[in-house]
Amino acid sequence: MSLIVALITDLVAITLLAYVLYFRRHRRRDLLLSYVALNVGVLAVTIALSSVEVGIGLGIGLFGILSIIRLRSDQITQQEIAYYFVALALGLLAGLHPAEAWVTPALSALMLLVMFVVDGSWVGGRTRHQCMILDRAYTDEEALTRALRTLLGASTLRVEVREVDLVREITVVDVRFRVDPAARERAVAQPDAGRTDADPTEITDSSVRVPADERVLA
Repeated sequence: MSLIVALITDLVAITLLAYVLYFRRHRRRDLLLSYVALNVGVLAVTIALSSVEVGIGLGIGLFGILSIIRLRSDQITQQEIAYYFVALALGLLAGLHPAEAWVTPALSALMLLVMFVVDGSWVGGRTRHQCMILDRAYTDEEALTRALRTLLGASTLRVEVREVDLVREITVVDVRFRVDPAARERAVAQPDAGRTDADPTEITDSSVRVPADERVLA
């Protein structure tokens, strides 16, 4: 009886995780298939192994097989890796099907609830992370911060300079910022605000321009 409850629970849980929580928020169909396939595969293997005596060597071998999955082989975010682990955990939990029938549904619901809350827009929904390449060499941190605020129309939370190339006149920066709709609207409505000449600075990955008075030349 506990196995039937575990199977039904896993079917419902992976549907909610892969489609309702992940796909409707992130819209990647390939990873939707990956989560379902991983969950079903782990569930089947775990059920098969639970009916036979398994040695420690086989257990280590299974961990080795799972390690073949290279989560960094594609552009996968840390959020998507989290979904991978939850899909894996749901399959293992259902495959082990503890004697108490309520354990699998309760723990599965708990994992889904955590993903629903933590990946929701109300938890840091306006916070963004971006790596940018500016076509000027900024050696003044304050000038760099002002330029980034103008470019992004947002409040910068953390600015980390990765590289300053004085020869090619570029700055590679990792920036964490909070989206400010009002500031973005002002930047769009007044694109020339704060400029002192007609020769603006541009960045390589955006059409937004930086005021020339905020350049720091080598």
